[in-house]
Amino acid sequence: MDIQLNFINNSNDANNSDVVIFQKNVATSFDELSVAWQVIRYCGQGDNHLFTVPMTMQVGASDSYGNYTPQLNAQNGQQFQMAMTTSGDRLLPVGSGTSSKEVQVLNNLKQGAISASIYKGGKLLAVKTSIAPQQKAVFEFKPTIWIGVVSQIEEGQVMNSAVVSNINTELSLLGIASADIVMTGGGPGANSTPFAFSLQNVVMS
Repeated sequence: MDIQLNFINNSNDANNSDVVIFQKNVATSFDELSVAWQVIRYCGQGDNHLFTVPMTMQVGASDSYGNYTPQLNAQNGQQFQMAMTTSGDRLLPVGSGTSSKEVQVLNNLKQGAISASIYKGGKLLAVKTSIAPQQKAVFEFKPTIWIGVVSQIEEGQVMNSAVVSNINTELSLLGIASADIVMTGGGPGANSTPFAFSLQNVVMS
């Protein structure tokens, strides 16, 4: 079941700030750069913005020659490999990976690095670049989203660590069917408070 979310701007913000929503790939130990999965912009005071967090995801890859594979449906526990076939480089499912929580992409080419990407709802969610031959990318996502106020971020863009480190609101979607995400705070002058995001009107699945 996809999760239906409704963002509501109840803030005092008069600066027309953008709101970014993303997930973090927790399969890697070091701080991996996150991708701006959804960017809500021009959502005025009192306005709302509906969006869906799909439970399904897709995987795609690109090779060093600038070729992009089709997006394949992917589930946790699956492994894919980029391999040379008679028709050129192709991304193929190859059964189970080494972890039931991860989607894994192996570079099985003899030469050339690849990039692997995860998509949700047709939008880029995570990317791993420069995967050398016989190395693999691993993707694992907790049932949470991160949300924060940003400026000049495009959907599908990799965010720099300075931007990501300023975003500290993590909302758990575990067991949720639908909810409102209410943004409060902000505003001009010395009395303004930090932006805050809370889940309200939660319906459990």
